[in-house]
Amino acid sequence: MKKILFSLLIGSAFTVSAQETTMSDALRYGIQNLNGTARYRAMGGAFGAVGGDLSAINSNPAGSSIFNYNQATISLSSFNKSNTANYFGTNTKSNDNSLDINQLGAVFVFNDNQAKSGWKKFALGLNYENANNFDDFIVSEGTNPFNSMDSYFLRFANARTGNIGGNYYEDLDFIDQQALLGYDSYLIDYDSATDNYYTNVPGGGKYFHKNTIQAKGYNGKFTMNFSGAYEDRLYVGMNMNFHFTDYLRSSSLYESNLNAFYTTGFSIDTARFNNELYTYGSGFSMNFGAIYKANQNIRLGLAYETPTWYRLNDELTQSISTNYYNATNTTMNQAFVNPNSVNVYPTYKIQTPSILTSSATVLFGKKGLLSVDYISKNFAKTQFKPNSEIIFSTLNMQIKNELQDSYELRIGGEYKIKQWSVRGGYRFEQSPYKVKTAFGDVTSYSSGLGYNFGNSKLDISYTNENRERTEALLTSGLNDTARIKNKNNNVTLTYVVNF
Repeated sequence: MKKILFSLLIGSAFTVSAQETTMSDALRYGIQNLNGTARYRAMGGAFGAVGGDLSAINSNPAGSSIFNYNQATISLSSFNKSNTANYFGTNTKSNDNSLDINQLGAVFVFNDNQAKSGWKKFALGLNYENANNFDDFIVSEGTNPFNSMDSYFLRFANARTGNIGGNYYEDLDFIDQQALLGYDSYLIDYDSATDNYYTNVPGGGKYFHKNTIQAKGYNGKFTMNFSGAYEDRLYVGMNMNFHFTDYLRSSSLYESNLNAFYTTGFSIDTARFNNELYTYGSGFSMNFGAIYKANQNIRLGLAYETPTWYRLNDELTQSISTNYYNATNTTMNQAFVNPNSVNVYPTYKIQTPSILTSSATVLFGKKGLLSVDYISKNFAKTQFKPNSEIIFSTLNMQIKNELQDSYELRIGGEYKIKQWSVRGGYRFEQSPYKVKTAFGDVTSYSSGLGYNFGNSKLDISYTNENRERTEALLTSGLNDTARIKNKNNNVTLTYVVNF
């Protein structure tokens, strides 16, 4: 398949129209699912002052010094995502299931009880996790009483002058490509007398839409952790995090015109617009943290994670097909437009917000514990780069105006009965939006069990997570959205071995 490279030499044309990047692209990497070991998930991720778990070093890197032994951990997770989409009063349900090894790591503990400096323990941790699972499947359908998908193509077509017909897709920028897709599929047509485009979709306010979205991919994170313990009272640590992302989003919007055909010219009967976006890249971030043991029962934690600096690449493929009625000879015809090319856009950058975590834990001897984490993220500081590009500077201004400083509360508990451990957790994550309609709060409940064999452990957890959001059928023009109620159910099984 031919690849089209839009060079930066295109200049101002590129800055306006290179790609339809949105705020959701930044939030995809700024918002992370709660993943990790079964114990970590069962307690709602409230591990900032607990430590002693491979996933806990994501909350506070000082936590690796809580380990008493070398330890290796592997976690297997089953993800079930259930979506209910409401589009103009019609509810449609869809599900997606996946199974992954979502965590794998080890920690190495070095003790020096003879150290005169007071630093008697050091730890080195290596851990890989799927920080975010992008797998999803959404179907929304219903009758739109107002708008057709033609508005998407007209928006781009009327942003230019002259007839777009007869051009080659590989010679055009994004704006002109969208105009040509609409023109070649007979969705829109050109009036040379007025130098304007007009629609071939009959009006009347009845358009049946079915939008199908299939997403696959992950955001992986490999962490190198270093920590030390001073007099078994103060624990400090740092992480270097290497992020890897691979995301594929396929969407197909089907439209059936329920209005009467025109008596002259062309009339669109049905249309299907396909888009496939592939995003891949890498990023880097660091964590710094400390845990202070106030006494044998109380621990306090504080951790800071820098922004994650991503370098990303986008590749886009599109096609469109229509059935249209020709009033001149009263025939029904078909058009299928496939440029058979991939738009490869220049590398761009996303900077996610930094994270500040405050934690407190109360231990009840060897019987159990209760832990609380409070996390703060300022999503308004999310940035696309280079800021010199108009498309990114405009997005950055929109982010500053629409996103906010949000918080996350995690509460977790554990109670031990001989070799068994019973766990539970609660998590609330505030929406990054000032107006929550676009992307709502998260409420999550979790529970779990663990069994200690001596030198090894087996843990299992169950998590239920709920969030509501809106999903646009197209990035612009057709601005009507479906309301999505998302429910995530996760079961994680973790095996831990001391060595």
